Amino acid sequence: MAVKIRLARHGAKKRPYYRIVIADSRMPRDGRYIEQIGAYNPLTSPKTIEINLEKVDEWLAKGAQPSSAVGHLIDIVRSGAAAPEKKVKLSKKAEEKARKAAQEAAEAAEAAAEESAE
Repeated sequence: MAVKIRLARHGAKKRPYYRIVIADSRMPRDGRYIEQIGAYNPLTSPKTIEINLEKVDEWLAKGAQPSSAVGHLIDIVRSGAAAPEKKVKLSKKAEEKARKAAQEAAEAAEAAAEESAE
């Protein structure tokens, strides 16, 4: 029996919350699992990662294979660092709007500096 350490998705539509579970690899993603060993909530700021590292070590010793996502979460918890935040990329329209606003603010600052110099 191949045992995996993986994420099981819970929560509402577009509001995911994940449980970190030990499951038979043949079971569905959100199906039956052997044991729950943690939780992951990507929507909080900073992201919430709770993992019982003792249980992880027990299961790894028994031969369980972590998924790539869970492996990454385990590394984050072991290092003690906060979960990295994704960089938000603005759309072209938003970039143009921000650039124009910065340019107008710079021009207003120049005008204010000229008036105060006189």
